[in-house]
Formats: sequence, structure tokens, C-alpha cells
Amino acid sequence: MEPDAESYRDRLGLRGDVVRFEGGSLPVFAIGDDLVLKLFPPEYHSEVSTEVAVMEAVHGRLPVPTPRLRGVGLLDDWAYVLMSRLHGEEPVVPDVEVSVRVGEMVKALHAIEPPAVLGPVDWAAFVGERRAVCVEQQRKRGLGARWLERIPAFLDGVDLGAESSVLLHTEVMSAHLLRRNGVLSGLFDFEPAMRGAFEYEFASVGVFVTKGDRECWRALVEAYGRVPDPRRVMAYALLHVYSNMPWYLREMPDGDSFDELAVRWFGA
Repeated sequence: MEPDAESYRDRLGLRGDVVRFEGGSLPVFAIGDDLVLKLFPPEYHSEVSTEVAVMEAVHGRLPVPTPRLRGVGLLDDWAYVLMSRLHGEEPVVPDVEVSVRVGEMVKALHAIEPPAVLGPVDWAAFVGERRAVCVEQQRKRGLGARWLERIPAFLDGVDLGAESSVLLHTEVMSAHLLRRNGVLSGLFDFEPAMRGAFEYEFASVGVFVTKGDRECWRALVEAYGRVPDPRRVMAYALLHVYSNMPWYLREMPDGDSFDELAVRWFGA
């Protein structure tokens, strides 16, 4: 059942019109011009600590504004996070200038110590778990048999070990960015954050920010200061918790193998 956000506004002693933001997996409301109320139903209560910890860890430490925590608590069965409101519009991508700014932002993000609350505790175990369900996940998404049968061999041929953990947003995409007056004016939505290999971040960045544009990808990784291995990024694109390979293949440049896609999508 949809929560009564106006009632929650009144119970929190807030003022201003209540406007629900479109999209997103959780209900999020603007409260006037200055505040945002994000609500978590019981099955998502465990994500509140991640949202709060990462929001506090990154605030003021990135070259892009992020929300400031204003409050956290419980209203009936719904947990809530109250935060400052960012302003701007979703940037149009791919765009070279946006790619540069995102590269700088991700570099700063990955330099921040991951909050203790973040998992997974064992990245190798997480990767193993993702590998075990990868083919079935992509099958449920509608991936064709010729691609499904190639997944195990491709993953077997990519070394995903020996990488130190960094703070990962995990869903750096245009939908979680804002742009105003020609500059990035916001990064938000931290509840999916994790700790893990830096290339995992570049899977979503490559699909949802640079979108297979070679010039934009080059600009982004140059701003980041490190060129990720295309095959490792391709592997994480398959293993990502929210991976949807059929959608990627519709939206991104085509190829005849995962190795070819790795170069086309994530090759500098």
C-alpha cells in the first residue's frame, strides 16, 4: 500500500508541498524545495543503514554535490531517511563533458574508506555466488541460447581475483545524476552501495553513462586515472546484481562474442 506522505510530512513537523518523484524502486518524495523523504517498506529496512552510512561518508568529499542527512527513523511500518534536496535535471548521455565529470567523481568516491556496514565481507565469495546464478538470471531476463551457452566459458577465462575493495555506488547512471547550468549538480541513491573491485562500478558507468561511445569512455577513464581491463568490466556487467544483458544488447553497440562486446563497450 502506498504510504501517506502528506501525513508523514505533518508528523515530522515539516512544511511544503509533497511531490512524488517518478521511477525508482522505492517511494521518494520532495517536501517543498529543500527536503526529500525516502521511504523503505519493511522488506527494505536493512538498506537504511547503507543509505545513511554512505551518505554521511561521501558528503562534502566529492566534486559533485550529494544529499545531506537530515533525519532517519520509523513511521508505522515504514523506515524513512530525510535528506536535503538536490536540484537539476538528468543529464543527456553520452556526453564527453559529463563523462569527464563522472570519471573525476568516481575517482574521489573510490578513494573514500568504505563504511564498516557495507558488504560483502568476502568479495571472492560474492563473485562465486553471482557466477552460480548468472546464467539463470540472464535466462529469466530473456537472453537467447547462443549467448547463454557462452557465459560460463567467458567467465572462466577472466581472472577476477586479487583486487582491493573500494567504496562502490554500484549504480552510477544518468538516472542517479543531476546537471544544472552545464555542470553536474548531484549524485544520489546510495542504498545499493557495496565494497568491492573497482571494475564492478564501471559496468553500470559504461552501459548507462558512456553507452558504448568510445570518445566518452576514453574521457571518463582518463579522468579516473586508471584504465580498467575491458574483459573484467564485461565479466562484472554479466555478474552485476541488476544485470540485464538482453537490454544491454538492445541499447549498446552490437558484437558477436563477449570478448568483442568487452572491447566495443569498455575498450579505451
